[in-house]
Amino acid sequence: IRFCIRAKERGKMGSADDDDDKKSDMSSRRMKRQQRRRDAAETSLSNVQIVCTKSALHHNKNSVELGLVISMGVVGLYLFGCLSSLVSIPKIYTGRIIGANLNVPVLQRDEDLVFALSAMVNSPASGQRGLTGIPTAKWPVSLRDESPDNIDTLVHPANEEIEMQVPKFWSMPVHDNELFTREKAMKIGSCAEPDPMTGSFVRGDKCPTKDRTIFVAIASYRDFQCRQTVESIFGRAAHPHRIRIAVVDQIVAGEDPVCNSPQKPCDEDPSQALCRFQDQVDVYEMEAELSVGPVFARHIGHRMYRGEYYATQSDAHVTYTQNWDMDIIEQMEQSHNEMAVLTTYLTDVQGSISPEGRSLRRTRPIMCNTYYEGGIQGMHLRHGSQPERFPSIHGQPQLAPWWAAGYSFSRGHFIVNVPYDPLQPMIFQGEEMSIGIRGFTIGYDFYAPERSVCFHHYAIGKNAEKRNKVKHFWENGPKYAGVGKKAMARLLGIVHMNPETPIDSWDHTEEDIYGIGAIRQPEQFYNIFGIDVVKKTTQGHLCKFVDDNGNMHNEFTKYLRKDGMGIDYTNINYHWVDPVPDAKHFK
Repeated sequence: IRFCIRAKERGKMGSADDDDDKKSDMSSRRMKRQQRRRDAAETSLSNVQIVCTKSALHHNKNSVELGLVISMGVVGLYLFGCLSSLVSIPKIYTGRIIGANLNVPVLQRDEDLVFALSAMVNSPASGQRGLTGIPTAKWPVSLRDESPDNIDTLVHPANEEIEMQVPKFWSMPVHDNELFTREKAMKIGSCAEPDPMTGSFVRGDKCPTKDRTIFVAIASYRDFQCRQTVESIFGRAAHPHRIRIAVVDQIVAGEDPVCNSPQKPCDEDPSQALCRFQDQVDVYEMEAELSVGPVFARHIGHRMYRGEYYATQSDAHVTYTQNWDMDIIEQMEQSHNEMAVLTTYLTDVQGSISPEGRSLRRTRPIMCNTYYEGGIQGMHLRHGSQPERFPSIHGQPQLAPWWAAGYSFSRGHFIVNVPYDPLQPMIFQGEEMSIGIRGFTIGYDFYAPERSVCFHHYAIGKNAEKRNKVKHFWENGPKYAGVGKKAMARLLGIVHMNPETPIDSWDHTEEDIYGIGAIRQPEQFYNIFGIDVVKKTTQGHLCKFVDDNGNMHNEFTKYLRKDGMGIDYTNINYHWVDPVPDAKHFK
């Protein structure tokens, strides 16, 4: 090293005079060196000179050799590196985690934990992920364009010897057992037109309503009307370019019509929706003999979701009204509730739609009736026939307690956060109760649409003959005998409806995914709406509170959070009691 680094001096620094040193004797030189050491010890660090040579060190009393400075720096870097290494050591999992809905530890194999974490972070279906861990949606999108790696192997819920290849989820639940935030909600939902500045298809509520994408999930069991339903969805939509339909088609090959096959060849009639929009239909074809009911089929349907802004669930034998998409979005927006789910049992199609596709109805059904029923699977709630009346609330959908599987319209994050449980084979009546109560605990609110945008083909009247010929999944009942009882025990256990059953007697597999949330508790729901899970009874005439004069809506919606992220039930202390318990209540 040939050069010296000199620090700026502060204060006066004494320097030795070489001529004086030569004239002094040994004693005088020794005394001066001692004085220099004392002076150096008293000199501030800012006065110290860093020198590079022995002679410079000898001639400057306030100096430190560069080698010493470098050595101290190396030691400092070494200690810093050790500290950083200790901080970066990952948490060591012992193989025991806390169940999301239990206050007891649940044993889980390490490999399952690793798989669950890797699936959430590295799912091929998700593409790039945002800062919140939510996949980045795009448009257009189709399962046909995805990598073969985007497949999960799923064990059939009623026969462990059968493995099925199914699509991976677009995302696992993202509510994190916390109040779902608007910031997170706005990161879920694609726009058919990208942002002109950024090119992103994720634009939140800045996406124009006509471009907000809609996912439609249909579970069909050997239903000849499935493709008619698809045709109606596209043909009657105001903006069909933003709709994507996912069908789980449970059929007997060669015997049942395929849901995405147009009724006529496309070269004969290219105007058919299944010809014009065939790229916007994804079909998961499943052998009918593997069917174990709507819950498992709809679970696969939820796996086919790919980040659309809105999500619809529909039966396979439904006819939609003209401009249904703009109508239902308008009603959704009128709720001013990001956590709103518009849902109801559908009115029969006969006498409900004009030849031009307009609704002829001014009434609407609302979900408010439920009662306990027994059976081989055990006591559970069943939603009976629902009243259809003129709406009590105008200009917005009306708040109601229950969710219906036949028709549901929500933001896309509803099916991300409340996915169907695949471990509920041969369940039919408990399906709606399960999704409804789980959704309630995560923070979702259910509303009856003010106007019906689609109508159901029931096996009554002139449709009875055709609809009664359609097979049902119950034909597989003897093959899967006994599995429904076990499934019902799990369903009831998850939503805290079977307190008489030992908690370790039912299956807790993946309860963190298919369980309840932490924003509200099932017990609060039962208390509000008069459900006694011990005695297995309900307070009757609930529709007087829900439907008559919109009492429930008026009382509860005033607690809608200011940011529109659901109704705050912490301020609601209500308990329904049947005012006329001796009168026969409507079922």
